[in-house]
Amino acid sequence: MPEPVIDLRSDTVTMPSPAMLDAMVGAELGDDVLGDDPTVHRLEEQVAGILGKASACFVPSGTMANQLALRAQTEPGDEIITHETGHTIHYETGAPAALSGLMIRTLGGPAGQFEADDVLAAIRPVESHFARTRLVIVENTSNGGGGSVWPIERIRQVTAAARERGLATHLDGARIWNACAASGLAPSDYAQHFDTVACCFSKGLGAPVGSAVAGTKETIDRARRFRKMFGGAMRQAGLLAAAALYALENNRERLAEDHANARILAERLASTPGLEVDLQSVQSNMVIFSVDPGVATPGLLCERAESRGVRMFPVGPTQIRAVLHMGVSREMTERAGQIIADSVDALRSG
Repeated sequence: MPEPVIDLRSDTVTMPSPAMLDAMVGAELGDDVLGDDPTVHRLEEQVAGILGKASACFVPSGTMANQLALRAQTEPGDEIITHETGHTIHYETGAPAALSGLMIRTLGGPAGQFEADDVLAAIRPVESHFARTRLVIVENTSNGGGGSVWPIERIRQVTAAARERGLATHLDGARIWNACAASGLAPSDYAQHFDTVACCFSKGLGAPVGSAVAGTKETIDRARRFRKMFGGAMRQAGLLAAAALYALENNRERLAEDHANARILAERLASTPGLEVDLQSVQSNMVIFSVDPGVATPGLLCERAESRGVRMFPVGPTQIRAVLHMGVSREMTERAGQIIADSVDALRSG
């Protein structure tokens, strides 16, 4: 019997466990658009409590969670500040412009992070010629930064600088659970510094669908209106909320296993001639590694690895991303490292 394919493309590829499916089937349902789905209510209350916010709104995707936070706290013509590798820029199909009429000003900095001084330097003068700088986004962990975890002191400094200049702040916490697993901090330790927080249940935690956005009651009431406008209101959504609740209650602590497997994979790849890995950059469940252009392109190496049973994505002219998750065991991680190394050896030998 052939070995199962090891899918390292993303932590979104996981399948619901039997226990999660049982929770979904047994969920108490109502009509969430009419406001009476009890399982959705329970999820939203639990998320708000975990994040230390007054209110939360369940949504279908992380993109919608981010976009509702932006729309609820800005007006068309405003400008938002985020890192140049940010998810909001690269992976949300131009939604800030299309849905909210926003401009984006980007900041540089290693590992998807920036400093308070960078924010202050990017704020537009208050003058009729300029867009109004309105909001700062921090992404933690940073997808574009290879899963990097923001130091809490840097978050304090960045958000304090924004607040002093009258700006709102949003935490794209799609992988906040990974940040907490890596740092030992609670979600509320990060969330307390932001006006709104987005979190995801289908990355890392293993739910099939769903994210949430949290903040003040006033902000979330406004976000809930835009959820309807953007087509994100769902009817018997408790079926999905039950999966998210199961994920929150059962799958957060195990994220440390994914981080440990990422380290194992990174160390194996770092020892492979033709590949390069910055081991210090492996802070959570992602491994970004470079391929020697003299050996292969990232696309070619991904093709060869997939033909041997490992799936990955190129993320640049010389780089590939591998993401560890609950669908990849320690044994599968070790096998993936060997398959990738064997694929490189085969390409090097021609």
